[in-house]
Amino acid sequence: MLGIMVSCLLAAPAKAEDVKAGDLVISQAWSRATPRGAKTGGGFLTIENKGSAPDRLVTVSGDFAGKIEVHEMAVKDGVMTMRLLENGLTIEPGKTVKLAPGGYHLMMLDLKAPLKQGDKLPVTLQFEKAGTVAVSLNVEGMGAKGPAADSGKMDMKMDGQSGMKKM
Repeated sequence: MLGIMVSCLLAAPAKAEDVKAGDLVISQAWSRATPRGAKTGGGFLTIENKGSAPDRLVTVSGDFAGKIEVHEMAVKDGVMTMRLLENGLTIEPGKTVKLAPGGYHLMMLDLKAPLKQGDKLPVTLQFEKAGTVAVSLNVEGMGAKGPAADSGKMDMKMDGQSGMKKM
């Protein structure tokens, strides 16, 4: 029974919201709602490179914002800094890059309207090798820490002794 369950987990296709482009898999695309009058917002997603060569997220666009940039936020010596990644974001082969609050993220500038919980924001990601990829960011509540689809989900990983364990 355990062998069948493990086989099903390992052979399971990507989730419906996952988007494949070449060797890349883009998942968990989300944003936070913004207050009325806000002109900026953040976008978050996960990019996995299943290939043997690096790829690079070069540009991002969406009709709901005047401009969308790839940024990096970091805290050094107690000081928070945010900077535009002018050359894009590299996704190394076999690696996963998570754009999340407090790190890499999509900086959405000159929002045309407030982002409302429940909205879906279509964005176009331009990769150096994988090309143009359309993704929708699911807008969560203002204080969200991650995509709602992940809450309550049980992640499984192989445990050399008992087979699997809850994460």
